[in-house]
Amino acid sequence: MADSTIKKSEKRWQSDVIVDMVKKYKFEYIALNPGASYRGLHDSLVNYGENDPPMLTCQHEKIAVQIAHGYARAKGKPMIAIVHNLVGLLHAPMGIYYAYLDRAPVFIMGATGPLAEPKRRPFIDWIHTANVQGEAIRNFVKWDYQPSTVDGVPGAFARAYSIMMTARQGPIYMCYDAGLQEAELDHDVEMPPAGSVEMPTAPAADPIALAKAADTLAAANRVAIIADFAARPPHGWQHVIDLAETLGASVWDVGSRLNFPTNHPLNLTMDPDGCYEGVDVVLTLDIADFEKPSHVRDIATRTVVSKVAAGATWIDIGFTDIETSKWSMDYARPYYAQQRMIADVVGAAPALTKLLKERIAKIPGLPEKIAKRAEAIGKRHGEMRAKWAKQAQEHWDQKPMTVPRLASEVWQAIKGEDWVLTAGDLGSWGKKLWDFDRPYCHGGRELGTGTQIGLSLGVALANKGTGRLVVDLQPDGDLMFDAGALWVAAKYQIPMLVVMFNNRAYYNDWNHQLVLARTRGTDPARAYLGMDLYGPDPDFAGLARSMGWYAEGPIENPDDLQAALKRAIEQVKQGKPALIDAICDRRNHG
Repeated sequence: MADSTIKKSEKRWQSDVIVDMVKKYKFEYIALNPGASYRGLHDSLVNYGENDPPMLTCQHEKIAVQIAHGYARAKGKPMIAIVHNLVGLLHAPMGIYYAYLDRAPVFIMGATGPLAEPKRRPFIDWIHTANVQGEAIRNFVKWDYQPSTVDGVPGAFARAYSIMMTARQGPIYMCYDAGLQEAELDHDVEMPPAGSVEMPTAPAADPIALAKAADTLAAANRVAIIADFAARPPHGWQHVIDLAETLGASVWDVGSRLNFPTNHPLNLTMDPDGCYEGVDVVLTLDIADFEKPSHVRDIATRTVVSKVAAGATWIDIGFTDIETSKWSMDYARPYYAQQRMIADVVGAAPALTKLLKERIAKIPGLPEKIAKRAEAIGKRHGEMRAKWAKQAQEHWDQKPMTVPRLASEVWQAIKGEDWVLTAGDLGSWGKKLWDFDRPYCHGGRELGTGTQIGLSLGVALANKGTGRLVVDLQPDGDLMFDAGALWVAAKYQIPMLVVMFNNRAYYNDWNHQLVLARTRGTDPARAYLGMDLYGPDPDFAGLARSMGWYAEGPIENPDDLQAALKRAIEQVKQGKPALIDAICDRRNHG
């Protein structure tokens, strides 16, 4: 509904056409850090577009991109991030690169110029203009384009949206000339026709290849399933569950998205010996890397050893070798599967399950064999869960608290809630101890340092208004990169619970130095140099309060944590962000 109090321009401007496309594609939010290069677009968004979708002011372009990334993870829908010219674009690449690796559809807009030399202000407009600006990020976006006229804006926008949303999904970049934005619109611009589809249907598996896979799986002695992006939102995980239960297969959830319930009897994630024991067929579902979930690595020697028997048959369904990077080596080691299908698992898995059920029903003794192996896997699953629960009790009264105790305390506080975990899960202790029983309850695994708070804000934004309790188990080193992002949650009333995983160190790298010290015979007591985050100790609770959050801590006595968590959860239920600073032992204890 139009706001009659807004003063409208008596003219139309070319940047209004961009806003028309934003509205046509029903974007719900725009994250940005302000910049004069897109002042024409900004004015059109605020006045012509009436700030609908609303703009979220961010303290850094990387955070703007990461909020859109987290939002896409949680909701399966894209969000816009706008970055200012060359300088803003050069702030954003780390966020863009991780969105590319994580197959997140993020619609990134930027600006340049004016490209017409006479319109450039001395110095500033020249240093903010580049020869093909998109080259700065071209190697890790799916597509970039810079329309030369306003008539090219709608078609490029529509193409960008389709490319972004077509699997494998990923970020795109649209760059708009400042002169184009600010020029008066003096003619009608052709828009995409009504009834045109936004993107093509997902690719389906070849029927002959699918039938061959069904034959191979039905004849297997034991099957393991590795799932990575298979249950991306909004599709859920039922197609993965049905396939695993039909086969009586062990499942390893790589976790880029939540693909399988943690307490399902067939889930043997983090148990390589149990998951792959006796396996002669491995089925991979939309994976990014086959090696990490199926091999054990020695970080001291950089060697990896497969846990799958050498003669096993590998079957791949997904998008392996689609959108392979020309710059980074995120494509990993070559995957020599004996059977491969380029197809969307969301459609291929139910079709494969149907074929398998037909075959299983016709093979004497096979249903009993499947039930028996499912029972054995379930027993192993129960044993591992019991083992992890017992390990979590070890060193229970230690100060500072162990990581497993922190995971246990948070679980005790949230298990009665409709909760969502944003990203990292305390070095897998969340997955070991919590019951991930709903497809939406995890946004996906943690990524690199300097990513989690931005992703978490995006996940929380996607869940705003649902009544769900959004929880971020926030590493201290990560927040030190982007502490200003806390302001965004308070400013836009994004309720979330941040529990600091505060070991006062960049401990992942510290551990690497400890490994090298042991390998080389040097002094492990010196491994902390260049790694620690104390002296002074960052006051995360004080920092959060200064940004408008409810906050408590630092909490060093683990016996004080439960009451603090309950107080913070009450604040979140009232619509406020809340932070609890929990001090932890650096070691993972398992």
